[in-house]
Amino acid sequence: QVNLMESGGGSVEAGGSLRLSCERDRGLANVYCMAWFRQAPGKEREGVATIVHGLTTTYADSVKGRFIISADNRNTLSLQMNNLKPEDTAIYYCATNNQLFCNGLTPAGYKFWGQGTQVTVSA
Repeated sequence: QVNLMESGGGSVEAGGSLRLSCERDRGLANVYCMAWFRQAPGKEREGVATIVHGLTTTYADSVKGRFIISADNRNTLSLQMNNLKPEDTAIYYCATNNQLFCNGLTPAGYKFWGQGTQVTVSA
């Protein structure tokens, strides 16, 4: 069992930045596959970014060039979100499959989830 806890959500105007963090209670964030997902009202949960070994990253096309995923050598996963747009408004979740490889950006590939943190971007 891995417990995950997100923080850092909030409200910002379009063009602004936010940084999300996710702490895992066991295991190193820069070893196992870690991911960020988001879910907007009335929409399905979608993948945002993944990172494994603290180095290999994957991004959804909608956030490439604006978001940066990183993992430190302890227990923290981060998501730096720049040039935010109203369509980025969603609940953001961190997740892990606790494996040494990632299962892409499909939610079904991840076993452990945080409770989520709200991000709201106003026009």
